[in-house]
Amino acid sequence: MKTEESTIDKIRTRPRFKMFTHLTKEEYAENLKKYLADHKDEFSGNINKEMATICVETEYDNYWKPRLSLRIEIEDDETVIRGVFGPSSAVWTFFMFLYFFFSIMWMTFFTMYYVENQIKSAEFPWALSASFVMLFCIFLTYAAARFGQYKGKEEMLKLRKFAEESTSQFEKKIN
Repeated sequence: MKTEESTIDKIRTRPRFKMFTHLTKEEYAENLKKYLADHKDEFSGNINKEMATICVETEYDNYWKPRLSLRIEIEDDETVIRGVFGPSSAVWTFFMFLYFFFSIMWMTFFTMYYVENQIKSAEFPWALSASFVMLFCIFLTYAAARFGQYKGKEEMLKLRKFAEESTSQFEKKIN
């Protein structure tokens, strides 16, 4: 098994990695199901031959309870497992909505300020201040996401270990 990870993967909002294995997609999915069944007190998830979603079983459920999405693909006669850490899809969608909303509002307010400046008007004296508030809101959204990652770091490490052990354990049996 070979694993790839770049520096940019460590600073993303949704960290990711890539593993290569000689198992087929079906073998990998079956082995993943067996591994999940053996560790059902620690992990839960859904698995099929294309995609798997795994999460750590905990007594609490905060907004950044990390999940590991594993996409199983064939690339150059080798099975590639692409792992992406992230929150639930509802939380991810909400954060993307916030980024989109605050960005559009920033562009709107800054455009109002710019146009007002060009035509030498004084109708929107608050537009520049409002654009800075939107930039601050974008930063707060990013900070909330990073704080959630920090809080879920231990669970992300367990999920990463799950991905590596579930692959290497069954590769050793074949070789």
